[in-house]
Amino acid sequence: MKLKLSHTKISACLVLCTLFLFSCGTKQDIVYFQGVDAIGSSKSIIQFNPTIKSDDMLTIVVSALDQDLVRPFNLPTITFTGEGQQVGRPTQQSYLVDANGNIDFPVLGTIKVAGLSRIQATSLVKDRLKEYIKNPIVNIRTINFKVTVLGEVSNPGSYTIPNERITVIEALGLAGDLTIQATRKNVLVIRESKGKKTYHRVDLTSEAVFNSPVYYLSQNDVIYVEPNKSRVKSSTVGPSTNATLTLASTLVTVAALIINITR
Repeated sequence: MKLKLSHTKISACLVLCTLFLFSCGTKQDIVYFQGVDAIGSSKSIIQFNPTIKSDDMLTIVVSALDQDLVRPFNLPTITFTGEGQQVGRPTQQSYLVDANGNIDFPVLGTIKVAGLSRIQATSLVKDRLKEYIKNPIVNIRTINFKVTVLGEVSNPGSYTIPNERITVIEALGLAGDLTIQATRKNVLVIRESKGKKTYHRVDLTSEAVFNSPVYYLSQNDVIYVEPNKSRVKSSTVGPSTNATLTLASTLVTVAALIINITR
């Protein structure tokens, strides 16, 4: 009976130690947007007006009442042929913004669009077209807007955005949200602007996230979610560690037997 009790105490100690190691998280480490006021309140957020950058790919469609007049100002659609001569859907060609921020537009020639918002670029093209077309309609879209989410999220990867407006919260939602092992108070957003990398830290547990300069993401932003301390510690647990723990447990059991036998 004495042997059984001693072994039980040792096992209980091991269980308590394990629970202590994995029960260090708190509500403050996990819950998003802490400090947000009661339902119904509102706070202003920063204004966001994305601009066109070098390496952006744009589709520009010109239309008007007279379709014959606008035809020279639109790039022709192309059709890709796959394996086995299977014909794909016709695809609108796009304009690549060069390193100088320019595009080469049919008839109009070189147009500088970098640094302009979509609305500003649309107005610029329309003004240039008025010499040739009455009341032209111009539609501009960025088709290669993407963000990359890495680290402690359910589905890391690069995501193409169908529009030019996405928040850091929405991007993390696309990646399946943060895992329970993620550090929510120190999310890193890497942004390239004018040939330079900038780094911003975001605390998702604070309402201040809504006023962060990277709350709205830009083209090619990278989000990195760090693992928490528990995750870092568990990363060292492998086959060799498990073998060590098993050996240690066996030695403890043997030691307990020897102590009880010698009493």
